[in-house]
Amino acid sequence: MDIQVAENRANLGSTAGKAIAAAMRNRLAGGGRITMAFAAAPSQNETLATLIAEPGIDWNRVTAFHLDEYAGTSADSVWSFRHYLRERVFNHVTAGAFYEIRGEAKDRGAECSRYAALLPKDGFDIALLGIGENGHVAFNDPPCDFEDPEDIRVVKLDEACRIQQVHDGAFYALDRVPTHAFTLTVPLLMTARELFVMVPGQAKAVAVALALEGPVSQRCPASILRTRARVSLFLDRDSASLMSK
Repeated sequence: MDIQVAENRANLGSTAGKAIAAAMRNRLAGGGRITMAFAAAPSQNETLATLIAEPGIDWNRVTAFHLDEYAGTSADSVWSFRHYLRERVFNHVTAGAFYEIRGEAKDRGAECSRYAALLPKDGFDIALLGIGENGHVAFNDPPCDFEDPEDIRVVKLDEACRIQQVHDGAFYALDRVPTHAFTLTVPLLMTARELFVMVPGQAKAVAVALALEGPVSQRCPASILRTRARVSLFLDRDSASLMSK
């Protein structure tokens, strides 16, 4: 794992965004298409702002997906992750495709099947991730299943995860945070050929220390990243502050 510790959140986002852009240009150089999965959270703001400003990326050859979506949430909701990614990325660049999880779907099982059929059969070329305050990856809260047979499922969000959504400013009170969400599963995300993980802020320091220095365990889903090659982890001094080395 390549770990880079930036002086602050802004530098983290700039460094990560440029690294992702370089990886995209490299993979697009062969003339084909690439598939990407995008995290949607305030922790990604600076990275995505840098990424969309980078030159020399043929976004028309990018097929994009997102990691998760609140169940019961419409596409135009201000807390929808589809809405976030359109506002931050896809209203500014023209991707070849951006496949959205329909959070408002009445038949959630059918929506999982529909989205699973769109996912790349051999894994993503590039996946952009964060790490939650409880160590989650996407909405795979602990204890998650490192051998989940499904590519996408509906999960019940644990309280720590829901409290984080209030901390992030997406909701003003815990009782406003949805209780369930669609999420891509850990095994699917770990098939990505390149993983970029952006984790700023003091609130993530405990999760980062556990993920990097604790056991590889379903009790800290992000710890699975240590078992994969081609992982680039971007921290700032706050999120790295509890690491022992």
